[in-house]
Amino acid sequence: MNNNQDGDGDKEMPCPQLDYTKVDEQLYFPQPGNELPVQPEEQMEPIGPWATGRVTYTSQDGLTGIRPVADRYSITNSGESQWRSNNLKFFKQSNEKINEALRAISNAKRCVERSYKEADKLQLESMEYLKNRASEVHRWKTELEHLILEITKEIELLQAEYRHVKHSLSLLTVPESIAGEFLELRSRRLDSDLIRDEVETELTKEVALCSEIHDLLVRTREHIEMELTELKTAKARMEMDWTDKTDSYTIDAENIKLTNDSRIIMWKLGATRVPAEQSSPAGYEHYTRETLSEAEAARQRSVNLRSTLDSIYKNAIKDLRNQATRVDLVLSKKIKLTEDVRLQLEKELLRCLHELANTEVQIEELRHSTRGMDCVMKVAQTRLANRLQRRNVESCRDTPQFALLEEVKLLNERTSAMLAELKVAEETLAGLTKARSDLEREIIVKRKTLYLDKERGQWLRSFYPTTI
Repeated sequence: MNNNQDGDGDKEMPCPQLDYTKVDEQLYFPQPGNELPVQPEEQMEPIGPWATGRVTYTSQDGLTGIRPVADRYSITNSGESQWRSNNLKFFKQSNEKINEALRAISNAKRCVERSYKEADKLQLESMEYLKNRASEVHRWKTELEHLILEITKEIELLQAEYRHVKHSLSLLTVPESIAGEFLELRSRRLDSDLIRDEVETELTKEVALCSEIHDLLVRTREHIEMELTELKTAKARMEMDWTDKTDSYTIDAENIKLTNDSRIIMWKLGATRVPAEQSSPAGYEHYTRETLSEAEAARQRSVNLRSTLDSIYKNAIKDLRNQATRVDLVLSKKIKLTEDVRLQLEKELLRCLHELANTEVQIEELRHSTRGMDCVMKVAQTRLANRLQRRNVESCRDTPQFALLEEVKLLNERTSAMLAELKVAEETLAGLTKARSDLEREIIVKRKTLYLDKERGQWLRSFYPTTI
């Protein structure tokens, strides 16, 4: 049987329509006419010797079958033509499998020869790739070693600067405490002297300057800490990468030594898997270059930072020293001015006490004069009262009456004027008394200010440090 004809026949028409009578006349294969429609078979009557259904008999209907006829031949799956087609299917299947087996044997022999050649070629290529890769890994490993040594030296230098900054921060607390304590002392000044003078302004500037320098040193310390962290991180990353490359170089060196006769080769289940976390050659080179570039950048930033620290220290010391000089100058001027004011206040107090004594004498004289006017007023009022006792027509508003009334009026006016002057004198006395009290209190205020600025402040400023 021709396989090509079979294949073409399978594509052109169904198997039952193939005509195999020209090839062989086996009766168990499909015959001519099998492609025609199947004729319907005869149907069995409901009554007869073959009827298998249940029958009944009545006088009206006679003998009648009331259940349909059905047996194992009543329904069939296929006919004779289908039986022949089924036989042909099994013969064709067997022939196809035999041809496939012959082709498989031939292909297998050719595949074995080609596989051995390709395996030898691939093994040589893999050997060259491993050698190139080992050389590249060794080159990167050497560069990492050099940069790790440089990073280690830079970390040691930066740690020394870090200790210097911490020491400067501890020393800076001395001028900051002196200025802050002096401001707190001057806040105890009394009343009118509790003002924002030049000394207060310069001390506030000194505190602000100390705070700025403190913040600068803190930022510098934090910057150093950050740089140290970056350097240590870069070093740890390089060391980890160096370790990985050392292990990788060792593994590739061992792989280069392996041959088909090696005694340590064996089956490794799962060795051909490709882990998802594996890097590509481009990613590998990018990662290594990035590690080296970031480490070098961190080292260069550390070098630049160390170069700026010396100028930071010099500028901080210069600013603190200049501000301390300004504070001492304005403090000396303020002390001298306060002493001058105190002396003038003491002189003014003496004048006030002198005028206070004179005013008290004048008040006593006014009071005595007022009591003298009382007697004159009593005489005039007594005369008027006596004249009111006149009766009838004698009770006349004559010239003496008007004269006495005018006298009483004038006496009242003069008495009121004297009392007004007495009140003014008493008010003046009260004002002088208050002025004396204010002068005495102001002298106390000035003495308290002198004590705080001269006795306490200048003594406190004598402990100001010269260096940081």
